Amino acid sequence: MPSDAIDPSAIFQCQMCGACCRGYGGTYVTPADIEAISGYIGADAETFVERYCQMSGHRLVLGQAPDGCCVFHRDGRCGIHPVKPRMCRDWPFIESVVRDPANWQMMAGSCPGMRTDVDPKVVRDCVAAVLKKRNRT
Repeated sequence: MPSDAIDPSAIFQCQMCGACCRGYGGTYVTPADIEAISGYIGADAETFVERYCQMSGHRLVLGQAPDGCCVFHRDGRCGIHPVKPRMCRDWPFIESVVRDPANWQMMAGSCPGMRTDVDPKVVRDCVAAVLKKRNRT
């Protein structure tokens, strides 16, 4: 990461508000997510998918409760936090922001932890640096 790059905490600080748990568009789960979550809740992978997932296009996403939140969001907290899906762990540092920094502004409309007063190029560069670092580890 370049020495003049902005620290990720300067543009995002989780407020623990649960807005991201509303799953706009769905929270995709990878095979690794399925394995980790099913083990954590004591279910086999097939039962986990059957009970807690649904299809979105050709991909599995976590189901939503009647209130629109993730089925694992309970009492204002994530019930699977230690094994939450990669998509949740990565939020809001995601590839779509690198492709189009305007996505940051749209996402920030529902996430009070995301700063909107930062130059889009700076946001894009910061997100790209976070993703690059994650892909190395």
